Amino acid sequence: MTQAHSIFRQNFLEYASYVIKERAIPDLVDGFKPVQRRIIHTLFEMDDGKFHKVANVVGWAMRYHPHGDASIYEALVNLANCELFIERQGNFGNILTGDSAAAARYIECRLLPFAKKVLYNPELTQFVDSYDGRNQEPVAFPAKIPVVLIQGVSGIAVGMSTYILPHNPLEVLDAMASSLRGEAYALYPDFPGGGIMDVKDYQDGRGSVSVRAKLNTSDPKRIVIEELPYGVTSELMIRSVEEAAKKGKLKISSINDFTAEKVNIEINLARNTYSQEIVDALYAYTSCETKLSINPLVIRENTPTIMGVHEILDWHAQHLVQILKAELELEKGHLQDKLHARTLERIFIEERIYKRIEQKKSAEEVNKAVLTGFKPFEDQLFRSVDLEDVERLLKIPIRRISLFDIEKNREEIEQINANIADIQQKLGNLIGYSLSYLGDLKQMLGLQEHGRKTTIKQFELVDVKEVAERNLGVKYDPANGYLGYGVKNGNTLLEVSPFDRVLVIRKDGTYQVIDAPEKEFVGKGLLYCGFADKSELSKLVFTIIYQEKTYKYLFLKRCQIMGYQLKKVYPLLPEGDFKLVKLSTFENAELTVTYKPKPGLRILEEKFYFSDYLVKGVKANGVRIAVKEVASLKLRAVKEVVHASETEPSLFDEQGEE
Repeated sequence: MTQAHSIFRQNFLEYASYVIKERAIPDLVDGFKPVQRRIIHTLFEMDDGKFHKVANVVGWAMRYHPHGDASIYEALVNLANCELFIERQGNFGNILTGDSAAAARYIECRLLPFAKKVLYNPELTQFVDSYDGRNQEPVAFPAKIPVVLIQGVSGIAVGMSTYILPHNPLEVLDAMASSLRGEAYALYPDFPGGGIMDVKDYQDGRGSVSVRAKLNTSDPKRIVIEELPYGVTSELMIRSVEEAAKKGKLKISSINDFTAEKVNIEINLARNTYSQEIVDALYAYTSCETKLSINPLVIRENTPTIMGVHEILDWHAQHLVQILKAELELEKGHLQDKLHARTLERIFIEERIYKRIEQKKSAEEVNKAVLTGFKPFEDQLFRSVDLEDVERLLKIPIRRISLFDIEKNREEIEQINANIADIQQKLGNLIGYSLSYLGDLKQMLGLQEHGRKTTIKQFELVDVKEVAERNLGVKYDPANGYLGYGVKNGNTLLEVSPFDRVLVIRKDGTYQVIDAPEKEFVGKGLLYCGFADKSELSKLVFTIIYQEKTYKYLFLKRCQIMGYQLKKVYPLLPEGDFKLVKLSTFENAELTVTYKPKPGLRILEEKFYFSDYLVKGVKANGVRIAVKEVASLKLRAVKEVVHASETEPSLFDEQGEE
């Protein structure tokens, strides 16, 4: 490897790692991408209970995020619209209509108490230098809930991407409780726009879901779209309906959008068209139905990892226990420090230890006097006295010493001991405390405000091919060799839909399967045009009569065309100097061959029946039926023709025609 290759390789790896970890993929611990984490951290720093201009928040966040204000503003608006951690004031856009938010200078936001409860704890948060080294930013918040499951996320990095659907926060908390109790649970996505969802292929968040709009078809002449599939706005929905109508897939007279706080798209139907008749077409041709493929990729211990919903949630359930334990131990330590300080104050004032320092002339003597004064009371202390304790005691004002209330101090100490005992009890039953904590979170969220919006229901995806109408007439113009539903001259051979495939057989003995053409050149010798569906071809037997050009031998071949590659040209005749004389789709027929009269030729006519010959593969050779010079051929069906689209071709060489 050259030095240049080595440099490019190293730089690319560094760039890829940076994009994956620092921009596109969320962290498992707090569920945030870096820009989202920096926004929340900025709001924690700015938090004073009042609303802040979004423009101001964006400016402060730029101290941590080196990619400009536009990306911060967009991420903040998206975070606020999740309605989980940020309270909005002003126009933050509309996720139903796709309307954008107002400019950052006009809208305001602040943190919700819920964010502080589940994210904020600086003492348990690891901080690192910001990109310019001037500030400190968190590596990840010690989140107590799986934010990545509740909010959902999408991101594209170098060589990988993530797509996790949002879930109902109350259901997530219930699932965490079930996980802590060791009970089975099921957790499925829930979308802010509602809709209908089929989760049979969800595969614990690694598969896909099918989503549909909720349609009101109570009026036979009008359909109202009341809920949208996830990721579809009313604008996109209307555009898809209008495009389908222009292409003739739907028969509507008008469409109106009355969406505001709730979706209300009114589709008025054309004359002689009724609601139940076009529901499948709406699902097939518009954004009323879509499929979402999921890829749950997160950063776990600095490594991109695909994790299922249960795996993420079970990890967070145990993480909750660990965080609560760390918080309890931290609080216990603070209470013990406070207990120690209150005990020192009481002894320092009650036993008049402060009197010992009146005659001391140096700081060293003062400190020594205080330390010596506490010697007889060591059994009452939580821990030994250090110089920091002495410094704090010496700062007590004389007024506080003179007004010291021993009874109040004792009550404070009793309360602190009670709090420590309560913490000890919680530490002894961490699972129970965690379940109680989850219950408190549910009360904070509100049971009514965060109820499930998306209906879970099984349904079959509508195949556009099944609902497509075969109303396009395919014509063949022998004058110029064009075939298709866009050809104006010629006879209509069959009616197709845009999703059909057709089989064409040409005079030169070749066949080809093509998509239903609008206008395609197939040559001036078209013998056959029919549907190429496997179900249609399995019923169809082609009888080919061809002739060897040199010796004029006549051959008969019966075959079925089953396998093909789209647009690939295949031969019907074997290799050699042959020409196709006649092609038939009769199930059985009587072929009369008349020979040219010659001296000594007694039999001038022979009859052959298709049913006497086996149906073989398309590559097989035919059976020789005549070695004499043929004057004419005559074909007569033994029974009714079974193929509705058959047009029996009439083709022969210069010796004569039927």
